[in-house]
Amino acid sequence: MNVIHTPTAATPAGHYAQAIGHAGTLYISGQLPVSADGRHNPSAPFAEQARLALANLLAILTAAGGTPEDLVKVTVYVVGVQHWPAFDQVYAAALGEHRPARAVVPVPELHHGYQVEIEAVARYLA
Repeated sequence: MNVIHTPTAATPAGHYAQAIGHAGTLYISGQLPVSADGRHNPSAPFAEQARLALANLLAILTAAGGTPEDLVKVTVYVVGVQHWPAFDQVYAAALGEHRPARAVVPVPELHHGYQVEIEAVARYLA
């Protein structure tokens, strides 16, 4: 197994890796909208939180040698299903024509009071 870590995404605050690459698959841990330098801003608007969480995920994917086209499955946790359309806009802008499998899961709350967390599975060619 290969542990993936990049300083261009938020450092894990718990006992887990940003991502693990194994047997052709990259497993990216859930990414909150925490700045790479560790700053928190849970009061930021939803779209800003979504862009930052997705940027963290894509930075980790890039550090593992991948591109957005390598994403196979993305799971998004949102506080309140009303955020689904806003997330879809941010996501489409970031991924363009690539459409990996995806689930958007409404949840009652997330750590630190954030409104979105994103995890993914991707192709891993290292």
